[in-house]
Amino acid sequence: MINRQLLNPASIVVVGGSDDIQKPGGKVLKNLLDGCFAGSLYVVNPKLDEVQGVRSFRDVKDVPETECAILAIAAKYCPAAVEVLAKEKNTRAFIILSAGFSEENAEGKALEKQITEIVDSVGGALIGPNCIGVLTVNYNGVFTTPIPKLDPAGVDFVSGSGATALFIMDAGMQKGVKFSSVFSVGNSAQLGVEEVLEYWDKSFDPATSSRIKLMYVESIDKPDKLLKHASSLIRKGCRIAAIKSGGSVAGSRAASSHTGALASSDVAVDALFRKAGIVRCNGRDELATVAAIFSYPELKGKNIAVVTHAGGPAVMLTDALSNGGMEVPHLEGPKAQALLEKLFNGSSVGNPIDFLATGTAEQLGFILDACNRDFDDIDGIAVIFGSPGLFPVFDVYEVLREKIAESPKPIFPIFPSSMVVKAEIDEFVKKGGVYFPYEVNFGNALCKIYHTPVPQPAAPELPAVDKERIRAVIDRADNGYLAPEQIHELLDAAGIARAREGVADTEEKIVALARKIGFPLVMKVVGPVHKSDVGGVTLNVSDEETVRCEFRRMMKIKDTHAVMLAQQLNGTEVFIGAKREDKFGHMVLCGLGGIFIEVLKDVKAGLAPIAVAEALDMIHGLKSYKIIRGVRGQEPVNEQQFAEAVARVSVLVKVAPEIFEMDLNPLLGNKEQVVAVDARIRIEK
Repeated sequence: MINRQLLNPASIVVVGGSDDIQKPGGKVLKNLLDGCFAGSLYVVNPKLDEVQGVRSFRDVKDVPETECAILAIAAKYCPAAVEVLAKEKNTRAFIILSAGFSEENAEGKALEKQITEIVDSVGGALIGPNCIGVLTVNYNGVFTTPIPKLDPAGVDFVSGSGATALFIMDAGMQKGVKFSSVFSVGNSAQLGVEEVLEYWDKSFDPATSSRIKLMYVESIDKPDKLLKHASSLIRKGCRIAAIKSGGSVAGSRAASSHTGALASSDVAVDALFRKAGIVRCNGRDELATVAAIFSYPELKGKNIAVVTHAGGPAVMLTDALSNGGMEVPHLEGPKAQALLEKLFNGSSVGNPIDFLATGTAEQLGFILDACNRDFDDIDGIAVIFGSPGLFPVFDVYEVLREKIAESPKPIFPIFPSSMVVKAEIDEFVKKGGVYFPYEVNFGNALCKIYHTPVPQPAAPELPAVDKERIRAVIDRADNGYLAPEQIHELLDAAGIARAREGVADTEEKIVALARKIGFPLVMKVVGPVHKSDVGGVTLNVSDEETVRCEFRRMMKIKDTHAVMLAQQLNGTEVFIGAKREDKFGHMVLCGLGGIFIEVLKDVKAGLAPIAVAEALDMIHGLKSYKIIRGVRGQEPVNEQQFAEAVARVSVLVKVAPEIFEMDLNPLLGNKEQVVAVDARIRIEK
């Protein structure tokens, strides 16, 4: 676990410290010295008595008691050094920079396990191995540069990749983003991303803790822990953004159903992040841009004023905002006219508000005051300002900085001309400002943040199901696809409405069943996976003669052993599916059904369990939502019943985790009801 000795050690020893600052052991020592580490500092170097002016010991056994150790020696020597430090020197925090462990081979993995067991035995904390180290406001325990400005109110950042951590810090620093702590966890032998997140949650202090958290994740080994602590932090007022790499479609596992083909581990990550309220980013610059936006007060609405002295960037920003679901509302009326009269001829206040290349600091102040005071339908202000290169514009940047500090609405500064006004921007950042160099990147990131949902409740209210009845079916079932009667029993126990139906394997039985259910009917083969592909579906069966003819035809289709009859219902075809994903539990998906799921692939996924409110959010997020709502005279789908069915499927798979895959495709929805017409459930115990 993360402890005080790791965060704020009274003493540090660099094992493998060197005078050569081009080596990790030399560079980390220099960074500690440059950062003016206030505690006792020691070095272990077998050849020197002093390294970079710091007392050096020839053997780790000679070092005084030391709270934290940073190791920059060959992997094979690390276990012995850790053993001495942990058992004899009372060291309780270890940062192992060295590579050559589990990332390399089985021998390295064994060394890593040995070290972890030693550290665990004394209740210590281990970062790494194979990492760049740790940065806190108390010490610079990394071997890389540049070192960001460390501020308790800055960003807390954890990364599974050391090099990527460095690049993301660099991208953030360019924008003026400050950092509070950086954890490069490397191989995560003991402490990984999830453990760091847990520490941030459990130690959160509303008065002193940073409220901005960033993560770079290459694998999620403990999704439940990540969900629990990320959502808890966001509920406490934090804002979290993350990159999860390695999510290409090529990694998806092939499966026999529509759900299996669409669901993948990356879909599960998306669902996890949305459930937690984490803003998912796709690259380093986007993560740094989101962090910069997080540095400003939270945007309370989607209406943005674009203030500019350059037309092109304003148009591109407006496009980015509009395409991302934000609004750039037109400004007009007496107050807009009053503002226009304070600007040079040729200016425009319609929004974007263009005060021309010759606009002054005073005019910018007028505009920002008006956006705050006179236009109630403006929620945030984006200011694009570079320089025409005619004269210094320090006064403009100073006015902007002052207005940002006092504005009740967030003001986001976008500075596109970084070379022409480098001195002005440097001064802006030196005084604590955070800015955005690219208007489109900013606009896209702002939209992504605004549309990321709040965390779902920790204990959501879920529909009631008959758990005993569900378990009875599952416990009796064998692996593989369930028989129709077993599926019917599960759906009924879960409270999921289904069409009246039955299965028969003789002509007389199928006719009797047809009389019982009533016409019109749908007939489907039982056996083949994709029924429609083999001519195994017949709609609008309205008499007994057709039942007999179609039964005889269908029974000749390969792999068919029976025929199913079901009510013919009318409505829009929708879909609900579920798939068990390793470590994540079950994903539940919904969207348009029938052939549309294959053509459009327009589905939303959530992690079970899912409350009705979350299911409604999923439905509303579909690109095809307008069809569900009803367009051009088409009858709408009952959204509440659709959402409740999604929630009931999510409870079903929690009660019966043996369900590996499940498709309800289609369900037929109209304004009165949503009824499952066809279902497939595969068990994998």
